[in-house]
Amino acid sequence: MKGVREKQEVAKLSDIPPVPSFPPVPLTLEGSAVLHQFFRFDWAKWRTASAEDRERIGTDAVSALQKLERISLDESLREGKDLQPRPVRTALFSQLGHKGDLMLIHFRDSLEALNQVELELAQTEFFDFLEQRHSYVSVVELGLYESSRKTYEAVAEKGFAAHSPEWTAEIAASLQRGSDAMKPRLFPSVPEAKYLCFYPMDRKRGEQVNWYTVPFAERQRMMHLHGMIGRRYGDVVKQIITGSIGMDDWEWGVDLFADDPVVFKKLIYEMRFDEVSAVYALFGQFFIGVRLPVEKLGGWLNGKL
Repeated sequence: MKGVREKQEVAKLSDIPPVPSFPPVPLTLEGSAVLHQFFRFDWAKWRTASAEDRERIGTDAVSALQKLERISLDESLREGKDLQPRPVRTALFSQLGHKGDLMLIHFRDSLEALNQVELELAQTEFFDFLEQRHSYVSVVELGLYESSRKTYEAVAEKGFAAHSPEWTAEIAASLQRGSDAMKPRLFPSVPEAKYLCFYPMDRKRGEQVNWYTVPFAERQRMMHLHGMIGRRYGDVVKQIITGSIGMDDWEWGVDLFADDPVVFKKLIYEMRFDEVSAVYALFGQFFIGVRLPVEKLGGWLNGKL
């Protein structure tokens, strides 16, 4: 009986999957904090306001939004930057469809700065005519599937155990080098494109299909092929991926900027046939808008885009 029990114990041990040589989580780089706001405009209330009030409120709104739109020259000088023109960090869009009328997207250096944007907008009379229907909080994210494995293996070759103080320091140093090299992508200006498409998405975690149980190497392979599709559209669409795990209801937000809105359909449709999307992706609502230069808000309030 002893021999049988020993064989059973060995069999049970053999069923335990081997400990991976590196963590299953791909490394990421984070940059700008991002806030999307989606508003319904109260046209009925607007029409009841006097012409003088509408003129004043519209003018004040343009002034407030222009202040938010670009980094100020004083801020630029304090940060040691010589930015001409200064980057766009808040952009306004006229939203299509029943989901809302106006979209605002804000890029800032921190969540506190985004919260300050919300507070400043709330102080304007213009805000009294807005009903916020939806919002989304996230942070610009660059996934490092391509380099994570090499980084993990390079650190392991130095003899550092995963998550030891030495291992953590090596990983942090690697990420810092990556952040320095990728700073323009991590802290982007809002692209000067005519159209915006935004949508949130998840990776499936169901009983039959679970992205987070797929081996690292297989996920790396699929993400490489997935990324190749986006790169083919790189000359006609600007894509900004933001991470929102722990910040909002979905895991990622996707912003697509282009001068031809049909490219959104073509790109997303092609990606539907890719394994990552076809098998493992879940998508939220899609929002689409036309760029509304802040100085033209007055025309929009009079029914002219």
